[in-house]
Amino acid sequence: MINSQEIKEGIIGVYKPVGPSSFDMIRRLRILTGVKKIGHAGTLDPLARGILVVGIGRSACRSLEKEVKKEKEYLAVIKLGEESTTDDQEGKKTIKENINRPSKKEILEILPQFQGKIEQVPPFFSAIKIKGKRAYQLARQGQRPIIKSRLVEIKNIELLEYQWPYLEIKVLTGPGAYVRSLARDLGQKLNCGGYLFDLERTRVGEFNKDNSIYLE
Repeated sequence: MINSQEIKEGIIGVYKPVGPSSFDMIRRLRILTGVKKIGHAGTLDPLARGILVVGIGRSACRSLEKEVKKEKEYLAVIKLGEESTTDDQEGKKTIKENINRPSKKEILEILPQFQGKIEQVPPFFSAIKIKGKRAYQLARQGQRPIIKSRLVEIKNIELLEYQWPYLEIKVLTGPGAYVRSLARDLGQKLNCGGYLFDLERTRVGEFNKDNSIYLE
């Protein structure tokens, strides 16, 4: 674990807790470092925690495009039996009635269908741009943005624990994949609904919990 006093210009990993947005973390870093030119590679939602890769200084920010393309590792808890308008805990929930509870065997049989290069539709509440506006901005205005599916890569999914209604998985992804979408799609495939209940990004490229900075 590295503390905030060791922050230097360059590309670093910062551990974001639950609550602040990714841009909130950038604002804190600007205050701590006195450097205005700071950016990040790959947003983490406020309800998620984990590794946020940050570029401090103009030169580092120019290199962030390479960091965005690196693989990411997540620990995710999916709540089955319900759906969410945001595909995570923040949205309005709908309980699915008269559903069958999938067995562990059924889940293990379905998980491989989500591995490899797959078509995935990002959540309505996401930073995807539609005609110059973010999808979440349109969704908050009561609109239902039309978001096209895109090809993403889910390199590996490992079932860690399952006790209805909670399903815990470890996911390794390429760039652009949404674990919220994975939770939603998995729930639909299991015919019981599902949304992302909890998420921790444990690694981005070479940055992990051991070599990242924890802001005080």
